[in-house]
Amino acid sequence: MNEQTLSMRLERVAAHVPHGARLADIGSDHGYLPVALMLRGTIEAGVAGEVAQTPFASTQRNVRRNGLEARITIRLADGLEAIEINDRISAVSLCGMGGDTLCEILERGKHRLNGTERLILQPNGGECALRGWLMTNGYRIVSEELLRENRFDYEIIVAEPCEAVAYTAEELYFGPLLMREKSLAFMTKWQRMLRQKQQTLANFERARDAIPQEKRDDFARQITWINQVLA
Repeated sequence: MNEQTLSMRLERVAAHVPHGARLADIGSDHGYLPVALMLRGTIEAGVAGEVAQTPFASTQRNVRRNGLEARITIRLADGLEAIEINDRISAVSLCGMGGDTLCEILERGKHRLNGTERLILQPNGGECALRGWLMTNGYRIVSEELLRENRFDYEIIVAEPCEAVAYTAEELYFGPLLMREKSLAFMTKWQRMLRQKQQTLANFERARDAIPQEKRDDFARQITWINQVLA
């Protein structure tokens, strides 16, 4: 993968960045996404944020190699601290981190958001917690995708500010739009997850004394939800 040939996952993230956006890509991983979008003429300006020196230097080299120093700013900063008010950011992408980590980044740095940005999020697990953060903080999920790449399932969650939104526990678990659309990738993932959770629950029952009842009940509830959504 490079700025010329993004992974399927990053291509789908790129598809949700509005034309003419001013993008902040947090945890930019070589700056592939903002550089690719700038070379395509999709974004007006970019900020690439990195918290560690090695990826920061790699992003610097990539931006410099493509002659984009004047259009993509690279900052060594923790999470959304990479965003400054003069950047006039209109879209923020956070990709390839666990959902709990994304929640922490968003919560810790939400004072850096101006309240109008589109959030384009690609968590590696922990999607339920991330959707919960979005709901609690006044974001409506406007698009969701599920894709499988290199034997992993990836979800892309796109959210925009709204006055108020309420999702059910099941919608937070599956994704409100994903569970409505029930794509082939969605059905395949949850058929696989059903088998895994049924096996785990069976293991729990065999080790009954070692597993709290609350945990067994939680798995049983998830299995019921999955059966219902697959039906």
